[in-house]
Parts: sequence; C-alpha cells; structure tokens
Amino acid sequence: MTRAVRFDQYGDVDVLRIENVERPQPAADQVLVEVVAAGINPGEIAIRGGFLHDQWPATFPSGEGSDFAGRVIEVGGSVSEFAVGDEVLGWSDSRSSHADYVLVSADHLTRKPLALDWIRAGGLFVAGVTAYASVRAVQPVAGETVVVSGAAGGVGSIAVQLARNTGATVIGIAGENNAAWLRSVGVTPVAYGDDLAERLRKVIPSGIDAFIDTYGNGYVDLAVELGVDPSRINTIIDYAAAQKAGAKAEGSSTASDPEVLAFVADEIAWGRISLPIAAVYPLEAVKDAYTELSARHTRGKIVLSTELPSNAGRQPAA
Repeated sequence: MTRAVRFDQYGDVDVLRIENVERPQPAADQVLVEVVAAGINPGEIAIRGGFLHDQWPATFPSGEGSDFAGRVIEVGGSVSEFAVGDEVLGWSDSRSSHADYVLVSADHLTRKPLALDWIRAGGLFVAGVTAYASVRAVQPVAGETVVVSGAAGGVGSIAVQLARNTGATVIGIAGENNAAWLRSVGVTPVAYGDDLAERLRKVIPSGIDAFIDTYGNGYVDLAVELGVDPSRINTIIDYAAAQKAGAKAEGSSTASDPEVLAFVADEIAWGRISLPIAAVYPLEAVKDAYTELSARHTRGKIVLSTELPSNAGRQPAA
C-alpha cells in the first residue's frame, strides 16, 4: 500500500486526507513514476472548492495534483521512450500527483536535466507551461515594454524572466517585499495598490506594449485603461474580463507539451531563468501547504516532498 492525497467532497483544506491505496499498475502506453516532489497550484484550490465544477467536475473520491518529478519504476509494454531508473518530470491529467506513485502516459513526461534539482523539477509543470503560454500569447520583442501582474508568484516569477529574455523591458507588479528579488532578475518592480495606473504611467511614459495578468482582480481592465491593445493582453485567470475586452486567456492547456516543459526545465537548469521556492512540505502536511498558498503572497512555488519525514514540517525558502 502507498500514500495518496484524497478528498470525498468539495470544501477547504479540511476535506483533504492521506489515504493508503494500492500501487497503480501501468497499461501498455503508461509509465509508473515514484514521486520525489510535487508542486501545488491555485487552480487545485478552486477545483477542490467546487468553483470550477462546470469545467472540471470532481469524481469522488478524488485525488489531487498535476506537477511531479520522480524516478521511473515500471513501463508499459509499448513504451520505448523511457526505462526503469530514468529521472523525469511531467504532469498528470487525472489529479493524482500528490502521492508516492503516479501513473501517466509516456507523452506526459520529459527527462529531468541533471542540473535541475528535484524540488524545482517537481513544482515546474503548471507554472512553467502557463508562463510560457502567457508570454507567447503577447509576443514581446526587444525594445518593447511588458507589464506582468502577480510578478513574484509561481507563474509570474517565470513569466517575467521569459519576457525579459526576449529583450523586452519588463515591469513586475508585486508586493514591496518582492521588489529586491524582481530587480535581481532584471525586472522593474512596481508595488500594487492605490493609484497604480498613474504610477505605471510615470514609470513607463512611452506606453505599454503588452500586459500579462497572472492574478486577476481587475488587471485586464487596468491594461485596457492604460491603452494596451487587447490582442496583446493575456490573463490566466480572469476569463470574463478577457471575453469582455477581447483579450486573450491562454494558459497551461495551450502549452501542455513535453517539448515546452523540457524547454523551461533547461532554462532553469542552466540558470537562464530561476524558479524561487517559497517552501517545501512533507506530503502529510498538504493541508498546511495549501493554507500558505491560499494567502496569495507566495514568491515562487510551494512544493510537497515524499522524501521528507512526516514530522518535518515546513522547510523554508530556497
């Protein structure tokens, strides 16, 4: 028997539990991975709360989690791309990565670069491919100016650096406590809060070419107010505002591809971008991990580790 996170009804973190389950068995085209690390994401909070029931209804008992990194321990008979012992990262479409073992099709995996640590690899998929999709949607080029809201979060922290690497000037909207980190990665910080539109105009008097919203809460409307062409506004969360404004809403579903994941993994492995880790929790502390994430003040990613002792508690940022 192995451990897996489960819940039997919609609700807050109190509905989560660790359950003993049988180890999955791969079908012909599947790979069984022993999970080392698995990221957590805001979308999982919304799904567990029932707020996305119309789009992604849960079937109970439900597992949880998309991101993971680990070691291949068994492959189906038709799988030739991976072998037992390979170190991989990838994603689950069946809400099952918060567990000791995850079963996925081979086309949901890519090899973990040797230079990429387990924790960042395990927390990479959702944030990495969503950031990639967001930057691709607004197509920044050298000499342009891009604004990113939620610029220090899991998606935002990657998006600002991918945009920066195009040669664009990047303005990151975040809390003042993240200003030093944003400067360290070549991004100009602007604190959220009152008079934000006016403060952005002062920082960028020549105007904004593109806007990436990773936070919601009115940022699409702000981009329109600032004169950004709606075709160069992308939000990963405020779909209603995007529809109203004629903006884009491209996210993980448009870039869930092993080649995209491999690209972002290599960028991090070789230091061309960085992925800050806010905290690491043992699997048994999954409720605490989501409680921290729900405060929406995380810099980078929160990751679960199956290799931490159950009583290890929160491990600090790295």
